[in-house]
Amino acid sequence: MGVTGVTGVMGEGPVNAAVACAGVALLLWGGPYSALRRAQLLLAGGAVAGGGPASWQDLAHDLRRLRARWRPEWWSPVVGLVVGVLGSSVLPVAAGAAGVPLLRRMRRARSARRAGERRADAVIALCASLAGEVRSGRQPGEALQRAARDSGGLGQAQANVLAAARFGGDVPGALVGAARQPGAGGLSGLAACWRVAVDQGAGLAAGLDRLEGALRAERDQRADLRAQLSGARSTAVMLAGLPVLGLLLGTALGADPLHVLLHTGAGLGCLFVGGVLEALGMWWALRIVRGAEGV
Repeated sequence: MGVTGVTGVMGEGPVNAAVACAGVALLLWGGPYSALRRAQLLLAGGAVAGGGPASWQDLAHDLRRLRARWRPEWWSPVVGLVVGVLGSSVLPVAAGAAGVPLLRRMRRARSARRAGERRADAVIALCASLAGEVRSGRQPGEALQRAARDSGGLGQAQANVLAAARFGGDVPGALVGAARQPGAGGLSGLAACWRVAVDQGAGLAAGLDRLEGALRAERDQRADLRAQLSGARSTAVMLAGLPVLGLLLGTALGADPLHVLLHTGAGLGCLFVGGVLEALGMWWALRIVRGAEGV
């Protein structure tokens, strides 16, 4: 074999190895019958069955599961990292990392508010169910136990309230304690109805009907006010996003605003002052909206 043949064989070796590696990678990662997919199905407890590629429903399910695991506040360092790479600066990365606790606090506050709204709806359902049970002829204690199991309006204090109702304890006091939960303020009215019905012999069902109507009216009024304030909240968010639009327009015009803001003294000063004013404006707008909701 000549020098040319040896060189050709030696040259074909790395090429063949690369082709073989590429084939193994395609076998592991590609196709509906890939070894990786079969391993995942076996580890997940599923049966390996022939079929086509993953459907859109499976893809949507995976995306929803990923969104549930990926908290919204973690987008802040990702955006900061992208802006830092584009602007060749560590300031956006630091700002993105600093925004994580703030966004986490906002997410938890929003989750707590939604949980309180769900508990308020459960209290309304509890009053309606309890009134129906009392009208059907059941004693107040037994009616409260059945209504609480059906509606879940007592929340975490359900065991204490039901124990007081079953063993002749202080049911109004237990209800007042349960009313301290976020969104469960209507239970204090239920405690008052219970106390009046037991002490003075008044009709419990009639009082529960009036309480249910008042709670429903309050909920509807709060929802209507929130709908009216949604426009102001959206306007505040839109105004807060205008600086980002300005940066995009400047980049499209070739002005390189990130370099000016992150690598010049005047730009850093403008960035600091603008960030402070932006934060103050958002805080003031949200304060006005929350004050209106509180009233």
